[in-house]
Amino acid sequence: MIREYLKLSRSFNAVLTGISPVMGAIAMNQIDIVSLILLFFVGFFGHTFGFVFNDIMDYNIDKSSREISDRPLISGSISKRNAWMFAMLSMALSFLIAIYLSVTTGHYVPLIILAISAGFIVLYDLISKKFPFTDIFVAIGIFFLVLYGAMTVTDSTLQISPITWFVCVLGAIQVLFMQIVAGGMKDIENDYKRGAKTLAIAMGVRVIEGKLLVSMSYKALAFFIQLIDLILVFLPFFIVREFQNVTLLTYGQWIVLILVGLLMFFLSYRLLSMTHFNRVKARKLIGSHYMVNFTLVPIMLMTLNPWAGILVFFPAIGFVLSNLIVHRTLLQPKTM
Repeated sequence: MIREYLKLSRSFNAVLTGISPVMGAIAMNQIDIVSLILLFFVGFFGHTFGFVFNDIMDYNIDKSSREISDRPLISGSISKRNAWMFAMLSMALSFLIAIYLSVTTGHYVPLIILAISAGFIVLYDLISKKFPFTDIFVAIGIFFLVLYGAMTVTDSTLQISPITWFVCVLGAIQVLFMQIVAGGMKDIENDYKRGAKTLAIAMGVRVIEGKLLVSMSYKALAFFIQLIDLILVFLPFFIVREFQNVTLLTYGQWIVLILVGLLMFFLSYRLLSMTHFNRVKARKLIGSHYMVNFTLVPIMLMTLNPWAGILVFFPAIGFVLSNLIVHRTLLQPKTM
C-alpha cells in the first residue's frame, strides 16, 4: 500500500519540488543544514498535495486512458476519500513545518508567500484541463515557492538579493517548460480524445490513428522557453557583482552549463520529432529531461557556495530510486 501512495504522490519528481525552496534559501546564503532540510520537506509535502489534488480533479478525464491505468485512483487501489485525506495531510505537514520555521526564525511573512504559492497550485489543479495556458499558474506557484525559501532568511523583499530573483524566475521558467512541453506531450493522446483544452492542443498538437502531429509553433515555443532559460542562467555572470569575478571554477561552470544546454535541446528535439506517439519513449525522454534541466541552477549557484553543486545529483537520485522502488524501471515512471 505504501507503494501506491508513493505512486499517487508522484515521488519520481518530488525531489525537484522539494529543492525549490532550498535553492531560494541558498541564494540568500543560508547554510544551516537543519533549516535547508526542513525547507526541503515543506516543498516535498507541498508537491505531494499538488499532485494528489490534481489527480482527484482530473479523475473523470484520466479514467478513460489505458496508458495511465497504473495511477492509484484509476486502478482503484486508493479511493477518492483516502486520496482527499492524503492530500490534506500533506498540505497540513507542509504548513506545520513552515510554521515551525517561522517560530524559530522570527520571520512570519514567508507563511504568506507559501500560502500564495499553494493558492496558484490549487487554481491550476481546478482549471488545468478546462482552459489553455493554465500552466502559467504552476510556474507562478513555483516562483513563490522559491521566494518562500529565500524569505525564511529575511522578512523584507527589499533585502532579496539580485541572484535570488534570478533563481525564482529560472525555477518558474523551467517548470513552465515541463508543464507546457513535457506535461502536454505525455498526456496528448488521451487529452485530445477527451477534448481537454491544454495549450498543446490549442497550438495544434494531435494524435490521429497513432500518428503524432506537432505544429511548428509548438516546437518554436518549446525551444524558445529553453533558450530564455539558458540566457538567464548565464546572465548573472555578467551583471551580478558577486558573479563577475571570473575564476577557474567559473570556466568549469560555463563548460558544464553549455553541455547541459545542448543536451536539453537534443532531448527536446527527440521528443518533439516523434512521428508516432509512443508513451514509453516519451516517458524516457521526459524523465531524462527532468534530470538534466534542473541541474542548471545548482551549477550556477556554485559561485556563491560550491557545495550547491551537490543538489545536481538529488533530482536524478530521487528519480531513479523512486522508479526502481515503485515502478521497477529506471526512466519510465508509469504514473507520469
